[in-house]
Amino acid sequence: MSNASRAGAAIFVGAVQFGLCLVLAEVLFPGYSVSSNYISDLGAFCTGSTCVVYQPSAAIFDTSIVVFGLLVLLAAYCLQRAYRWTPGTIVVALAGAGMVGVGLAPETTGIWHSLFSLITFLFAGLSAVLLARTQRKPMSYFSVALGLLTLVALVLFVPGEYLGLGPGGMERLVVYPVLLWAVGFGGHLMGQEGEPGSSPRR
Repeated sequence: MSNASRAGAAIFVGAVQFGLCLVLAEVLFPGYSVSSNYISDLGAFCTGSTCVVYQPSAAIFDTSIVVFGLLVLLAAYCLQRAYRWTPGTIVVALAGAGMVGVGLAPETTGIWHSLFSLITFLFAGLSAVLLARTQRKPMSYFSVALGLLTLVALVLFVPGEYLGLGPGGMERLVVYPVLLWAVGFGGHLMGQEGEPGSSPRR
């Protein structure tokens, strides 16, 4: 396997297992609403100073996103070896680090959780946009579109503009585009045979 293929496998496995575990955690969470509940409520549900942790949803969610983050960090290392393009490596690594932080610092940690969530959302969206240059057409176009959709949704989500979707619904417009991109991007990379040091495709 080339380094590009290894990166793709890591991203693909991370995204797929997180998507499946997300659904499982939602099903097992009592009365969970995709519209009114934040995704991170699965790890710890806080209202004011009161927090409730529902198991096994919390363990499933927290473990899954940490695993996803670690696999993304591994992918960043492989991407650097494949393309020697530091800006791309940095944004992917920051997204992965943010994911690990979200899993290790649930809502009970207050501002730390919010910070790690913002890092994850922002750099995941930027990864999709910037790494379009490593992909062949038309995947490169889809990559930019999905990344921009996440970033636009994030700009609306942060100040509380939910467009009638509720906080959970709007947060999913931030997360789902890059999650779907990660599955497609991972598959795209697995089909490449680029060697370390090869230039990103334009």
